[in-house]
Amino acid sequence: MRDIAIALIVFGAIPWALTRPYIGVYLWSWISYMNPHKLAYGFAVTFPWAYVIALVTFVSLILSKERKRLPITAETVILVWFLIWMTVTTSFAFHQEEAWAQWDKVMKIQLFTLLTLVAVNTRERVIWLVWVIVGSLGFYGLKGGLFTLTGGGDSRVWGPVGSFIAGNNELGLAMIVTMPLMWYLRSHTENKWVRHGLMVLMVATLLATLGTHSRGALVGLAAMGSVLWWKSRQKIAMLMLIVMAVLVAVPFMPDEWHERMSTIQTYEEDASAMGRINAWQMAINMASDRLTGGGFEPISRAVYMRYAPDPNYVVDFHSIYFEVLGEHGFIGLILFLSLFTVTWFRCGSIIRAARRDDSLKWAGDLAAMLQVSVVGYATAGAFLGMAYFDLPYHIMAIAVIMSTLIQQPTPVISARRKRTAPDAGQP
Repeated sequence: MRDIAIALIVFGAIPWALTRPYIGVYLWSWISYMNPHKLAYGFAVTFPWAYVIALVTFVSLILSKERKRLPITAETVILVWFLIWMTVTTSFAFHQEEAWAQWDKVMKIQLFTLLTLVAVNTRERVIWLVWVIVGSLGFYGLKGGLFTLTGGGDSRVWGPVGSFIAGNNELGLAMIVTMPLMWYLRSHTENKWVRHGLMVLMVATLLATLGTHSRGALVGLAAMGSVLWWKSRQKIAMLMLIVMAVLVAVPFMPDEWHERMSTIQTYEEDASAMGRINAWQMAINMASDRLTGGGFEPISRAVYMRYAPDPNYVVDFHSIYFEVLGEHGFIGLILFLSLFTVTWFRCGSIIRAARRDDSLKWAGDLAAMLQVSVVGYATAGAFLGMAYFDLPYHIMAIAVIMSTLIQQPTPVISARRKRTAPDAGQP
């Protein structure tokens, strides 16, 4: 039944996607974030949904009569150089077969990031993309929150098997990055029932994040929550949510959870933490020895024997920063850090523009929440290997698109607003 439902949704949307490329972007995002096919049991599990959607979207882009323009900004230039540099490092990778397979996966993700920048070119399309992201990942927030609540938090919350967010750590990061977007939609939705529903979704996602038992996610949650309160216009409501998390949700978790979280302060005694530190030192040594790093998927016994302080403890990098450093060297790390640093400042410029023009409040509030998401990704990602996850690059793309939109002449924006819904946050 699930297989049929997925097929009906995808193939039912294809006629619209063939004439509207942005519909293809929404479908791709839904498949990539929610991974509904991973929850099925039959043909949908192995069917090449992403390939079909990508093919339809590119055909649609070719046939569309809309103006096709990739915004040329600091972010897009850095991203393109990052992709070029990853291609160079892959050419010199330790393990060529595995490296090129990962390169293919990463390039497909980034190709849709660039396509998003071209196809999602109006305010309404941006807001709908945010809804797709929130709905897709919010599904696991609601599901995981109920699982944590009914099970007393004893069992860990996991993502869909075989997906980017299959692990508890990875799912925790994804939900942390999504929560600020939930808050934005709640703040810019007039329907009170939708607002209440989004608040329930945030609480459930908070519980689900705690339920992952991920220490990295807890650190990211604390940092994200602090910045979310700072950036939020509704500080009292946000403070109530944070207080509830500290006084209700955290004490609700079982002793096993508290014992595991307490090892953050005593990492020297934790084998997992020391293994990560060993991997991080290995990444530094490898990048210092090779300009191009080790290329994609460099982890092996031979590489550890050559670069790691302890060659007997072979684990993955478990950090977006050391993952990029180890795989693409210091040049790759500089490009990676520059991309999200520029995104942060881009959002800042949008916020300042919104302060001067009330009609841009929708963009200013969304930019502020994008900054919160970047903080969540930067902190939780310090302990998780999610450097190529779609979502942070989509955040960058949304910031660039909004910056392009608010630079349009005011009469054009005003005229468009008259033809659409009166509420800036209502898609």
